[in-house]
Parts: sequence; C-alpha cells; structure tokens
Amino acid sequence: MFSLLVNIPANAKWKQNGVTVAGCYRGGDATNQLWGSHSLFVDDDQTVVIADHENHRIIQWKNGDTANGQAIAGDKGIGNELHQLTSPTDVLMDIETDSLIICDQWNRRVVRWSRRSDTTQGEILIDNIACARLAIDEQRYLYASDVLKHEVRRYQLGEKNGTLAAGGNGKGGGLNQLSYPTYFFVDRDHSVYVSDCNNCRVMKWVEGAKEGIVVAGGQCSGSALIQLSHPNGIFVGTLGTLYVAVQGNHRVMRWTQGLKETRNKTL
Repeated sequence: MFSLLVNIPANAKWKQNGVTVAGCYRGGDATNQLWGSHSLFVDDDQTVVIADHENHRIIQWKNGDTANGQAIAGDKGIGNELHQLTSPTDVLMDIETDSLIICDQWNRRVVRWSRRSDTTQGEILIDNIACARLAIDEQRYLYASDVLKHEVRRYQLGEKNGTLAAGGNGKGGGLNQLSYPTYFFVDRDHSVYVSDCNNCRVMKWVEGAKEGIVVAGGQCSGSALIQLSHPNGIFVGTLGTLYVAVQGNHRVMRWTQGLKETRNKTL
C-alpha cells in the first residue's frame, strides 16, 4: 500500500525468528497447507489472504486460527473459466466493494471476486495482461505490472487500457525501459518504485515521468553492497528508506535515501 500509512524508522531492527501464521512445514493442497504461495494481503482484522500459486486458489487464514485456512476464490482446478484461477501471483482487497482483486497471471487477466459467502465466480477487470503484482491507491486507482510488456500501468477501476506509469518502451536497460518488472510500490506522491528484475536494479518513476531514476542496484548482478541480483519484493518507508528482498543474493537489503555503499545494509 502506501508509505503514508506506515512509519518505519531508518534504523529499525527485526527479530531473526518468525512465527508461522499460515501453512505448515510441507507443501500441499489441504486446508492447512500452501503450495508455492506468492503474495499476501492482511486486512483490518488481521485476516491473512494469500495467493496460493500452485493450488490455483486464494485462501484466507483468520487471525488466531493457524490450524486451517479457507479457500475463497478458485480452488476448482487449473483452468480459464470464471470460477477458476491459473497460478495467481497477487491479491489485494478493495475495501469499498468488499472484494478481492487478483492477478490471474497465466490466464492473462486481472479479476475481481466478491467476498460474499455465496460467490462462485469472479469478473474480469483487465485482460491481455501477464500481471505479476497489484497495488491500489487512496483514490482507488489500480496499478498492475506486466512481465511480458515490461511495464506498470495505472487504471481507473472499470477501465481496460489504463495509462503508463513505468516502462512501456520494450524490454531493455535504458532509463525509459524495464526488463521483467515484478514487484512494485506506490508511495503517497504516486511515484512508482519498480523491481526491475532482469536489470538487477530498483527504479523510481515519478508520476507523469517519461523515464525512471535508479535508486538501488544498477551495477550489474553481484553480491557487493552496491549491487542487486534479481530484486523482488520492495517496500518504501515514510523517510524514503527502501527495503529490497534480493532473490539472487538470498538476503533483504535496506537502502537509505541519498547515502552511499557504506550505509546500505543487509538485514
């Protein structure tokens, strides 16, 4: 969501050991299991909603119940019918309509699925999109990254085409290009930070800009503190501090705005 809502101090520290809130030690398709889960969303009552990628479903785990989840979208086998999902990669909640918005990636669509208990199928919001990740801003504009068109677009809910927010000039390493953009983050000024995965960098695109700015990485793939190797998940705090989950380096890094290599850290 937005850095406007979360204030993380630049020197924040986290405990090294976590607590399991969903799933168990072994992957599978039972209600107490996940399989290749890609992304999650936590609502106001601490219910965790998960894109259970290899099970082709969205499953929720209510706060305090770590024994079993409940499938709330898909879970009807792989397929492209409106009651099915194929390898969903992201999910978020539209609170105003009490519905889920889902990246149904390999069906090349974004779908909306009501959270009402009698819902049996979704509706297509956007088609012809290899969606990787989603975001929604305070004005209820929807953002989606497309890993085949190498771009992030911004949509009014209900429109099909949207406007370009980042990339969109073909696959490449120029400042006006992206290569396999996956995760992204929209800040309170509607700037879009993008994990430009194959270019091993994070780019910032100010709203309306024709090209981006490299804010992390961009020094070829590697393990030095100035380098990233296939960045994925990102988050930006209120002070402009950037957190990056770096797949190829098996680490999470913090990049403090305006500071040099000696101040970039592995968390």
